[in-house]
Amino acid sequence: MTAHIVATVRVHDREKFGAYIQAVAGLAETFGGEYVLRGKVAEVMEGDVDPAEMVVVLRFPDAERARAYVNSPQYQAGKALRLNGGGVVESRLLV
Repeated sequence: MTAHIVATVRVHDREKFGAYIQAVAGLAETFGGEYVLRGKVAEVMEGDVDPAEMVVVLRFPDAERARAYVNSPQYQAGKALRLNGGGVVESRLLV
């Protein structure tokens, strides 16, 4: 069953966050993933949302591959580059 990772992103330091982006570039595809959507929030329609927030949606063939992507050593190494003030990523798995 197809699975999606939906992430909200807040960038605090573009240089540190850029290092994270470079580290994970192309990684989702190695797990069968593809980017469905990447962009800034155009309009807050409901709730308390930071209008500078970005949203990323990735599609994977199944939940196992989505989890493998997030738990991979390569993703974890990239994640470490942004944790020291680069930004915040909040991810959800939808199946």
